[in-house]
Amino acid sequence: MPVLNVVFTEEEMASLRDQAEKEDISLKRLAHDAVLAEVRRRKITALAVRTARASAVLNKRLENE
Repeated sequence: MPVLNVVFTEEEMASLRDQAEKEDISLKRLAHDAVLAEVRRRKITALAVRTARASAVLNKRLENE
């Protein structure tokens, strides 16, 4: 299975450990889920921007008719 090494500051690691403990999950699971959630969020944001731009163009056309 592929592995990704990520460097964190001591403060960042402490924060991640605290959060993992609060959620009662492993640090690896927290990091894994957070990365995938962020990638998903970015994709959704990009699609929303694209949809808004297309909608603006269509609305402009309808305005001019």
